[in-house]
Amino acid sequence: MNQEIVALFRHLTLGVYVIGVAHGVERDAFTASAVMQASYQPLILAIAINPEHASYPILRTGRSFAISVLAQSQMDLARRFGTCASPDTDKMNGVAWRAARRGAPILSEALAFFECAVQADIPAGDHHIVLGSVLDGAVLNSAGVPMKYADTHNLDQSDALYPASF
Repeated sequence: MNQEIVALFRHLTLGVYVIGVAHGVERDAFTASAVMQASYQPLILAIAINPEHASYPILRTGRSFAISVLAQSQMDLARRFGTCASPDTDKMNGVAWRAARRGAPILSEALAFFECAVQADIPAGDHHIVLGSVLDGAVLNSAGVPMKYADTHNLDQSDALYPASF
């Protein structure tokens, strides 16, 4: 692994979010930094998800997701939802949250949230890009500052994923 490549990618201005998914009684959430606006009319957001992640089958069948925007002070939440827990672990247990209209979890302590309906699911290397039309959203706490991906350092263990060169 080339540390220059890691440092280069840490300069992208990415936020840190918890993406909630649900289908019926199934629910899950994961920490993500790959979130961006893809369209203004209609409002569409794009997220990236590893198809081997436990949340992916729930996202595919539930056809919706909720994005909770984390504050700089919420590293514990980023860490909690960024860990690879066993499939039997309910990561939502003990965390204050509410269900979006389509059931996806929204963290009560988030700075803001978006609820999206899946419009497309596109393979992209080792991840899938999922496009979602924005159905709802709100600022929940205007006093906080959003967490940046660079603030997390190697929380997601991604240093090892970068190629040695490009």
